[in-house]
Amino acid sequence: MNTPYLFELSGELRDMPRDEAARTVETESAGNCRILADGPGYLVMSCPDACLNSVASRLALTHTIGRFLGSYDPADLSGLAQAELPVGSFAVRHKRYAGMMPEVDSQKLIRRVGGILAQKNQVDLKEPDTVVRLLLSDRVEVYLEQKVFNFDLLQERKVSERPFFSPISLHPKFARALINLTGVPRGGTVLDPFCGTGGIVIEAADMGMKAIASDFDPEMVAGCRENMDFYHLKLADYETADIGDIAERFPEVDAIACDPPYGRSTKTGGEGVEHIWRRALEIFPRTLRVGGRAGVVLPRVLESDMMIRENVYEQFVHGSLSRHYHIFRTTAETTI
Repeated sequence: MNTPYLFELSGELRDMPRDEAARTVETESAGNCRILADGPGYLVMSCPDACLNSVASRLALTHTIGRFLGSYDPADLSGLAQAELPVGSFAVRHKRYAGMMPEVDSQKLIRRVGGILAQKNQVDLKEPDTVVRLLLSDRVEVYLEQKVFNFDLLQERKVSERPFFSPISLHPKFARALINLTGVPRGGTVLDPFCGTGGIVIEAADMGMKAIASDFDPEMVAGCRENMDFYHLKLADYETADIGDIAERFPEVDAIACDPPYGRSTKTGGEGVEHIWRRALEIFPRTLRVGGRAGVVLPRVLESDMMIRENVYEQFVHGSLSRHYHIFRTTAETTI
């Protein structure tokens, strides 16, 4: 029997945290899951308990996960009397998402919730056995804290900490989320054909995928390998290759995740960046397996005649520059 879990999401890139969590649960549970509810800052899904650790080890845009106890109007918390907490003491903590429910006195709410739950369990504010979380959003979402994410490792892998780096590389958390949105399973193959300094393949390998790197610039391929060695991670394969050659060199990969060149300082061999993007979108369906997805970051929204565009997530960077995280999916027709 599946258990309902609440995912407290980061507030970045609107729907991207929710979709990353949902796709990752779907992938790690082999589809044995269901979305029960979602709202500002949270997602509730049912899935097997056994997949919780593997899901938590992948996510980049989720703050906490825990067993869902219910959704309540702050004026009526009576249903909480039926909630079953683990044996032992508890404490109640809260978070107000994006300033929502400003009319609700959070300390009074905590005392009310604590009073109801204290009928069955003892309160211990300093060293509780269980933490009950209240998320003030469109309603009061109540859950037991089970997984709290520590993003120190992602910070340690950020661009400036690598021995070989470029200032235009994606932050590790967004590289990781992009991979997760492709739905690639643990042990599956992930190709970055514009590998640059290796930020995406670093995250893929860290999550247990077979990471493959290629780039037309041999200096970037060498730098990518140096960074992988620095983090004690291995590439499943690599190549110095033009984007037009990847289908022959790396056929039938499970997913593609990439951040193609678009800045003024990037090396393109004299080819226009728009032409490179178009060639990439044409070659990806011949590289991916049927049903495989490509996560592609571009400075503007693009369509593909060869793949279904499932989603685009916009991230403002600075000035007139925004990143658009595209998720494309192949079908039997597009991979012919």
